[in-house]
Amino acid sequence: MRVMRSLRGNSGSGLVFRSARLCSLRSVFTGCRAVILPRFGGPEVLELWENVPVPNLNPNEVLVRAKAVSVNPLDCRIRAGYGRSVFEPHVPIIIGRDVSGEVAAIGTSVKSFKVGQEVFGALHPTALRGTYTDYGILSEDELTEKPSSISHVEASAIPFAALTAWRALKSNARIVEGQRLLVFGGGGAVGFSAIQLAVASGCHVTASCVGQTKDRILAAGAEQAVDYTTEDIELAVKGKFDAVLDTIGRPETERIGINFLRKGGNYMTLQGEAASLTDRYGFVIGLPLATSLLAKKKIQYQYSHGIDYWWTYMRADPEGLAEIQRLVGAGKLKIPVEKTFPITEVVAAHEAKEKKQIPGKVVLEL
Repeated sequence: MRVMRSLRGNSGSGLVFRSARLCSLRSVFTGCRAVILPRFGGPEVLELWENVPVPNLNPNEVLVRAKAVSVNPLDCRIRAGYGRSVFEPHVPIIIGRDVSGEVAAIGTSVKSFKVGQEVFGALHPTALRGTYTDYGILSEDELTEKPSSISHVEASAIPFAALTAWRALKSNARIVEGQRLLVFGGGGAVGFSAIQLAVASGCHVTASCVGQTKDRILAAGAEQAVDYTTEDIELAVKGKFDAVLDTIGRPETERIGINFLRKGGNYMTLQGEAASLTDRYGFVIGLPLATSLLAKKKIQYQYSHGIDYWWTYMRADPEGLAEIQRLVGAGKLKIPVEKTFPITEVVAAHEAKEKKQIPGKVVLEL
C-alpha cells in the first residue's frame, strides 16, 4: 500500500496516511478515512488510511456520517492487545465504539431514522468495524436521536459509558427507587454515568473518587463522595448498600464492596476475566475457564454473604438508549469532555490518554 503523506500530532508522533482497500469492505461512498489498527502495540501503530471503502448496509443497519467519536479506555486496551483472541484474525481493523453524527443512508428495514437526522450511539465491545471513520455503521438498535441541546462532541462522549452503567444497574442489579448504591471510581465516565442514572431513579448514591472530581460528583446528586487518596472509605462510609458498582476492579475494592453489601445485594465489576483468559489460553480453554471462575465466585459469595456477583459489560439496549437520550435531553446526564483532537491527531490523543496527561474524556473530531 502506498504511503500518501505523514502528519504529526501534538506529541510529534508520526501518523501515516495510506491509500487502501480493506478486502472485506465494498465501496458505496468514496473518500472515506478510517483509523486502522494494523497490529497491536502502542499509540504509534495507529494509521489513518484514506479511500477506505464502505460496506453495503444490511437491512437493519444505519450509515452514520461521523462528526465526533470519543476515545474510550477500551479503545486503548484493544489497540494494546486486549481481546486479541477476537480481533487478531481480522486485523487490520477499524477501532472505536462511540459516535455522534448524521444519518447518511439506512437499510431497507430501518424505520426509526431518516437521512439527515442527527444521531448518537455505540457499538458492541467486540464489533470488528469501529467508529474511528468518516462513515460508521451501526444497527438500528445501537442508535438514538441526538438531543438538539448538546453538540456532537458532547454526545459522542456518552453512549458507551452510559450503556455500560445502564446494564450494571438496570439489567444486573435492577435498582429501584430508595435503594443505596456505592460506586468505586465515580469520577470516571462509567462511574459518573452510573451516579446520574441512579440519582434519576431515586436512589441514594455514595462514590469513591479522587479529589478533583469530588465537587462534580456531589453536584450530580451523590450524597457522599469519598476521596480514596486521603480518606479510608471503610471508616468514612456508614451502613449497607443494595448494589456496588466497581469500575476499578482490584482485589481490595472487591473485598470492601462485598462487605458493604446487605444480603440480597449485587456486586458488579467491570474487570471480568473472560477476555483476558481467552486471550491467554484461546477460546477452547479460556472461555470454559472464565465461565468456571465466574460460577465459582457466584457460589462463593452467595454462600458467604448472600449476594449476587456479576462481571458486567456494555451491550446495545434500545430501552437503555431511550432512557439515556431522555436524561441527556433533560440535562440530567452528561459526561464532561476534557479535550478534543482532530482525527488526524489520533496518535497524540491515545498517547495523552495512555500517559494519563488528560484525566477526563477525550473526543476526536472529524
